[in-house]
Amino acid sequence: MKILLIGEASNLHWTLAEGLRANGHTVTVVSHGSHWLDNKRDVSIVRRGYDLFHSIQYMADIIRHLPQMRGYDVVQVTNPVFFDLRPEKNWTIFKYLKKHNKKIFLDALAIDHYYVKACLDGKTFRYSDFFVGDRPLPHPEREKMLAAWIGGPNERPNIEMAQEANGIIACLYEYYAAYQPEYADKLAYIPIPIDLSINPFHPIKSTPEVVKFFIGIQQHRTAIKGTDILLDVLREIHDKYPRESHIQKVVSVPFDEYNKLLVDCHILLDQLYSYTPATNALAAMARGIIAVSGAEPEFYNFIGEQKLRPIINVLPDRNDIFKQLENLIIHRDQLPRLSTESRQFVEKYHDHVKVARQYLEFWEKH
Repeated sequence: MKILLIGEASNLHWTLAEGLRANGHTVTVVSHGSHWLDNKRDVSIVRRGYDLFHSIQYMADIIRHLPQMRGYDVVQVTNPVFFDLRPEKNWTIFKYLKKHNKKIFLDALAIDHYYVKACLDGKTFRYSDFFVGDRPLPHPEREKMLAAWIGGPNERPNIEMAQEANGIIACLYEYYAAYQPEYADKLAYIPIPIDLSINPFHPIKSTPEVVKFFIGIQQHRTAIKGTDILLDVLREIHDKYPRESHIQKVVSVPFDEYNKLLVDCHILLDQLYSYTPATNALAAMARGIIAVSGAEPEFYNFIGEQKLRPIINVLPDRNDIFKQLENLIIHRDQLPRLSTESRQFVEKYHDHVKVARQYLEFWEKH
């Protein structure tokens, strides 16, 4: 099968491509490499600025590559803004891709119209990036995203792409729940692919005297991900347990450098408002690092997992975060077990070669 993957989000498309290649398929990844993360890609199309000159240059670069995006068995785009263009231009390119290829699929892997709509309905989620219970979160990005996706310029192109796509693939429980009411007949949940070969297992073999915590800050997304709150509470933990804890903090570093810095740590603090562990947490877990992230009962029940539950779930509540982190220090004799179970979880659900087969099966059926 000849496959084109357009766009990137935390290395998902590149890792999926490697899994598809291992299954004998031909894959091309066209992306900006998730900007500062600088993920690998086959064709790099990067916007260098938003002034008139750079806008024309970027559009010309896309147009120059469009003839090479024809004749594929499957095209998959990351989300409704798969190129760094206004939504209506992405919709025009989507129609071109649909016309000149056999099938086209839409990823549900980031904030979009359907996810925001589900967050606002007051019943799909108990909390989200936008609300905790009935309390709106105060971060400045919230209003901007609401304006873009609900009644704004991104809404109609998102709806049209969802309707016209052959299928929609959600990588998290939350995104599946958001699309399920309207697109159940052409929707699948497929786990995030993780390449185990580049994330070697280094288990925590014995009880550490000092628990090493790692937190990565994405400078412009810290409020959305909740890492600002996680870091504040982690500092409170360190104040209480200065001899038993150590904090490694990094800010907006490239993907490869990030992985090198992560290697000596025991526990990763990933994000606060999710129900499901995402790429960052899963890659760390593959190495035997324990993830503090989303792992709500809804997620485990959704995937049918009743026993293997190694992720440290935290609620968007400072007291709960403090309690969970403190437990990791007090009961650090449990870290070796959680380390091993973390690797086992990723092997069971996220091996990129196995995940690629799930994509292939879905594409063939739709």
